[in-house]
Amino acid sequence: MADATGMRGFFAVGVERISKPLNVGNLVRTAHSFGANYFFTIDKQYDERLVNQADTSAASGHLPVFNYPNLDALTLPRGCQLVGVELVDESIPLPSFRHPLRAAYVLGPERDSLSPQLQERCDFIVQIPMKFCVNVGVAGAIVMYDRLISLGRHDPRPVRAGGPTETLKRGNFGKPIFRTGPMAPEEEG
Repeated sequence: MADATGMRGFFAVGVERISKPLNVGNLVRTAHSFGANYFFTIDKQYDERLVNQADTSAASGHLPVFNYPNLDALTLPRGCQLVGVELVDESIPLPSFRHPLRAAYVLGPERDSLSPQLQERCDFIVQIPMKFCVNVGVAGAIVMYDRLISLGRHDPRPVRAGGPTETLKRGNFGKPIFRTGPMAPEEEG
């Protein structure tokens, strides 16, 4: 399964015990933009009517939003792995993490961490290597972008700074091979 971003598999994004509706609106809008298949909350603690102030894409009209009253109620599709995003000693640094094809990413509340019960239920816990925590919406966007560049179908980055400048030929699977600098005289023509 590939979506408009060319990403393989499917994914969801969720939050546990989040209290700020603008953070939820920002995160659900970002999930919609990155092609998430659904969004979920666990034990939400905010007024849903305020989410739309930050969700300017009206994401809930385009992807399902599931509200689970507690962790015991959380259900995932068959084969979907739960990936917590948390700064704990045992977590895997995001640049070293291979994303599951079928994943549900869950982030914790503002000014707190994922509950120990949720951490125990996670198949993996990843951390974004940084000096301190960032806003939950920013953290979610970083994780989704990392998934996109890891699992998306994009041309490889060039060796030199900048983007591809010209197509040399088609590779083994029909993908173009790009060159970033000028062609050598023997390569022209």
